[in-house]
Amino acid sequence: MRRKQKGLSFYEKKKRINAHVLREIFGMVFGTFAAIFLAVVLTVNVGMRTNIVGASMEPVLYNGDEVLVNRFIYILSRPQKYDVVIFLPGGNPNSHYYVKRVVAVPGETVQIVNGILYVDGVPEEENFDKMEDGGIAESEIVLGEDEYFVLGDNRNVSEDSRSGNIGPIKRSNIYGRAWFCLKGQNGMGFIE
Repeated sequence: MRRKQKGLSFYEKKKRINAHVLREIFGMVFGTFAAIFLAVVLTVNVGMRTNIVGASMEPVLYNGDEVLVNRFIYILSRPQKYDVVIFLPGGNPNSHYYVKRVVAVPGETVQIVNGILYVDGVPEEENFDKMEDGGIAESEIVLGEDEYFVLGDNRNVSEDSRSGNIGPIKRSNIYGRAWFCLKGQNGMGFIE
């Protein structure tokens, strides 16, 4: 029988890495890389980032504001009235992305009379200034099966569906919904 020694000992046991601790470390490293990979894949494939050009969406969005775009949402659903959408006019890839608000959806009738927007003959209750120019919407426009009528929130400086070179927007030219402002005069936040 051996006795335990009291006092100093020149021999210490080597510390060994426990298999449980090793699994925990590996799990944390793997989880971190998986989260980074998933974030990159989602950003590239589902979302995109764009800048606002011009003053047409003031006071919600200002020139130079950076917004995140949800491209995935319109795979599952259709654009809804009052959504802020991102589109290329006429699908022209050489143009910059336009950011406007949907005011009428497929099947509705749009007309601008004396600066007031009428959808299906009913004046829209809006908190916007009267439009100085009704453009092509001075005559009644019936939206087709896949067409949307969009206007900027700052109606008198906006180039939108009233313009002859833009007109009603085809669903295939809408890239997504603006949902979050990254950098802007109003700060960061969700877009309504």
